[in-house]
Amino acid sequence: MFKEKVEELLNRALAKREDLFLLEMTIGGDHGIKVILDGDKGVSLNDCMEISRAIEHNLDREEEDFSLEVTSAGATAPLVLPRQYKKNVGRSLEVVAQGETIEGKLTQVTDQGITLEWKVREPKPVGKGKHTVEKKQEVAFSAIEKAKVVLKF
Repeated sequence: MFKEKVEELLNRALAKREDLFLLEMTIGGDHGIKVILDGDKGVSLNDCMEISRAIEHNLDREEEDFSLEVTSAGATAPLVLPRQYKKNVGRSLEVVAQGETIEGKLTQVTDQGITLEWKVREPKPVGKGKHTVEKKQEVAFSAIEKAKVVLKF
């Protein structure tokens, strides 16, 4: 009953903000509610506060004691929904697909998957030495086991 009420309040709040979406919601045994959000343009502190208020102001602490935490997905959190990839076009990703790890720049997102591009030094086909080769690979969402943004400083 408590979980359903929280889910309903959360869904109602998110319906008003189509740019935000839910990554995860958990409710612990002590009624500790944790909501993790992401957004097409990122998630601000004000966004978290807005969603938090929409839930908190509609629950009665006299009825049910609870704690509430609304956060955004961290910069290094794994990408779990296809929708998350679109806002990361142009950034470097580390993707594990079918046991193979690929690190490259995310250049395209389609309904089926993503395209990564990167440069690698390879031996020249003729003669000694190496030359830089540009690689490009399409990866289907269904093949991605894990993906995260690679932060470079």
